[in-house]
Amino acid sequence: MKAPSRDTRDDNPSRQMIRQAQVSAASPDPVSEIKRALGDGPFSLVCLFVSPMADFNDLARAAKSQYPSAEVMACTTAGELGYAGYESGQIIAIGFPRESFCVQTIPIEDLQALDEPALIDELIQRRMHLTRDAADMASEFAFLMVDGLSQREEHLTGVLSLGLGPMPLFGGSAGDGMDFQSTFLSYNGKILHNGAILALLRSRCEIEVFSLDHFVPTTTRMVVTKADPERRIVQQINAEPAAREYARLLGKDPNQLTPFVFAAHPVVVRLGQSHHVRAIQRVTDTGELVFFSAVDEGMVLTLADKEVISQHLESGFADLARGPRHPEMILGCDCMLRRLEAEETQQTFDVSQTLRRHNVVGFSTYGEQIGGLHVNQTFTGVALYPPKSRSDDVSD
Repeated sequence: MKAPSRDTRDDNPSRQMIRQAQVSAASPDPVSEIKRALGDGPFSLVCLFVSPMADFNDLARAAKSQYPSAEVMACTTAGELGYAGYESGQIIAIGFPRESFCVQTIPIEDLQALDEPALIDELIQRRMHLTRDAADMASEFAFLMVDGLSQREEHLTGVLSLGLGPMPLFGGSAGDGMDFQSTFLSYNGKILHNGAILALLRSRCEIEVFSLDHFVPTTTRMVVTKADPERRIVQQINAEPAAREYARLLGKDPNQLTPFVFAAHPVVVRLGQSHHVRAIQRVTDTGELVFFSAVDEGMVLTLADKEVISQHLESGFADLARGPRHPEMILGCDCMLRRLEAEETQQTFDVSQTLRRHNVVGFSTYGEQIGGLHVNQTFTGVALYPPKSRSDDVSD
């Protein structure tokens, strides 16, 4: 049965700052349904998170024709975050009204031939224009969509951090369900392969960019002794075949290594004072480990224990409350491995209820970005709060 579109229009003015809609990927005319739910705007930016079950090319072109004055960016997903929490086979749309958001967008069409100095210079110029055009909007953040099969996210986020300065960045890598064959992005109706789209936003809303992961490092460590970082392949750990050594440390047979095992037993790497997940995608026929992020020779990896994912997520979202004020919406990028773990541990319903309660919209990803880092098995996002009223100031 086709899921109904989600219409967020109501009589509360604070609920009309950010518009969202959800339609089935099987709809014969999904963009018309989205238009009815979102309304005409005017919007500065429209974002679409699209199930790979949809006709992405037609959808991208039709969306731009419906919103010709808005910047329209879209990507395919490894699942959607929508009305019921975890979703599949859906198209999620978000409209950022022009009266509350000002945007500058930068399409990056070839991640393999990145002109770093030119991109950094463009970022600086775009930030200057945004500051000038939205001088009355105090909050700012950057949102990134990037090809999840490009294997260039680490390099890209490092370059972007040089041009963004203090502007906080988060984002997600486009997915293709569980197939890992074809991921797509579009910018104003143009399809991008091996590319990325960066949106710089200023807003009247208060914002908080954040990331969450529910893993705690153990004392079990391993050293990468042979690797191909460009292809994200680890051949040897502790001078032993990588998959066999990883399985030994887990107390498992190498033939038992599955995506569910990888989701339940990730490794983390220490960067500064924090640990970040380096998730494993699969085992090759020759016993090598393919990761979702680059892993260098000499890197020390640590096995991690996990907290209960549903409880950790609820606690993390609760921490975003600012006294009596809660986010109006959370735009989130949630690793597909978190969804797999929730399924394997029978917590899908609990996680979905938490996502729904906190009005989370977004997509399941092949990787996440936060600041200058590309990470895995993490939830990255931005919490958007209504602008403070005079009564808020008095109560503070």
